[in-house]
Amino acid sequence: MTNPMIEGKRADSARRRERVSKALDGMLKKRDDITVSAVARAARVDRTFLYRHQDLLQRVHAAASTPAGGGQVAAVSRASLQTDLANALGRNQRQTTRIQQLEKRLSESLGQNVWEESGLGASADLDQLQRRITLLEQQLADTRNQLEERTEELEAARAANRELTRTLNHGFPHRG
Repeated sequence: MTNPMIEGKRADSARRRERVSKALDGMLKKRDDITVSAVARAARVDRTFLYRHQDLLQRVHAAASTPAGGGQVAAVSRASLQTDLANALGRNQRQTTRIQQLEKRLSESLGQNVWEESGLGASADLDQLQRRITLLEQQLADTRNQLEERTEELEAARAANRELTRTLNHGFPHRG
């Protein structure tokens, strides 16, 4: 004599297993993304049901690892993958170098702009300022020469004045 409760449980389990199989087959035909959650949802069972039945779980994992293109995988060699990786790494290095160059140029340009706008930097018309400095230095030299000539003339006039004063004072007797 069998227990009707156990028989009912076995029948329910068999129905759920059948729903899981049908859901999995349907997902494979549609080429849907296969995960434990997706299969459980499609079969209207709890995920724990799949984890309790290892044979169903293995089928789900096997189906999930099957490529979506009908089971045909393009042959890719290890050497071609390594070449692709080396090319990607080289491109990445070149891009990194280029980015660093562009960042440096941008930094220099921004720094120059800030320097000029702050008034601390060199004027845009540096040549004009150099010419002005040269002109002012020449004018200063000319003015110094004129000052030296006039100083010499003044000294000569003072010396002549002293000589004349001395001659006048020696030529007349003192009254006293």
